Amino acid sequence: MLAFCVLAGLVSASPCAAQPIPAVQSYDRIVGFSIYPPLKPNGTADDALNTGQVKPSYFGMAERASKPWRIAFLFPHIKDPYWVGCDYGVMTEAKRLGIAADIYVADGYDDLKGQLRKMNELITEKYDAIVVSPIDLVANNPSIAKARAQGIPVFELANDSTSDDFNIKVTTSLRGMGEEAMRWIIRDAQKRGLKSINIGLLPGPQGAGWVTGEVEGTQAAAKKAPLDIHILAIKYGDSGRIPQSQLAEQLINAHGKKLDYILGCTGCAPAASARLKDAGLDKKIKVVAYDLTREIANLIKTGDIAASADTKAVSQARVVTSAVVNHLEKRTAQSPHTILIKLDMVDPANYAHYKFDTSIAPDDFVPVFSYNPAEDK
Repeated sequence: MLAFCVLAGLVSASPCAAQPIPAVQSYDRIVGFSIYPPLKPNGTADDALNTGQVKPSYFGMAERASKPWRIAFLFPHIKDPYWVGCDYGVMTEAKRLGIAADIYVADGYDDLKGQLRKMNELITEKYDAIVVSPIDLVANNPSIAKARAQGIPVFELANDSTSDDFNIKVTTSLRGMGEEAMRWIIRDAQKRGLKSINIGLLPGPQGAGWVTGEVEGTQAAAKKAPLDIHILAIKYGDSGRIPQSQLAEQLINAHGKKLDYILGCTGCAPAASARLKDAGLDKKIKVVAYDLTREIANLIKTGDIAASADTKAVSQARVVTSAVVNHLEKRTAQSPHTILIKLDMVDPANYAHYKFDTSIAPDDFVPVFSYNPAEDK
């Protein structure tokens, strides 16, 4: 169980959150894509992928910083292990690079006001840079523009936004999450000899950029499938376990007799798996996750979840932290507009040799919300 300190609706750095940060001295180069203009203005990361100049890239370890730059990170929540993975990636990289990092976490996807309020506070505190994981695809844009107007570099991590005021976006193809997960289902259905399948979606909170991408990718892959795919219901809601358990129960009660698969987000898929067991339908209906966490990896191992796409939370966090330092140190002549980390897919076939440390935090990692190299003696 994780214990956090909460101040004014946001989890924040404080003494009760202080934990030792593991030392990560090396990691493999991270595979992705660098996207440069010209590209669609005020678009999503997937718009950039479709319209920009895309260059396959390998992202190595940035050199240690020349000074302890102060960088603030804004997360939407830390209710599921995905954001624990981002925390781990940020804090271990901050320690390796010798920079100060503070993570501020809102109460969830219904706490847009809290995230925007904290963003305004951070602008006045004059951090050297701010990294935002936006709660909303468009509503965060004015605050991002405000920070840039005051000379503060702003970077995107994981959650997408249509703002063109970021110095760099670091995310993955959110549409690709849906496409890859749906393609896995199509292949699995074909192996089972099914000609038609029924699916229910538990994608997460409506309005979040990653949710929009998931759903659009799922629908696009379904339309191109060589079999009939019927999406019987899409139930949106906060990705916390309690609301997702309620949504999963509603989905199963309404469509359980017809469903073949349920697709769910990091908080949604485990909730659906548990509810299917309760209903005695876990052998009939397969659960596939849109993204990977330690919990989902364990559920794939036990057979309770069939497969998962993987956006590599730890790798995204490492790349954005390094990108901020390289920007502040003026090491890059031309930065990309968007960096997309390459997606993967995990299932029982590749589980034994999959490199989970590129995606999820170690089992014993406890979230840390502040690191100051001056105090790490």
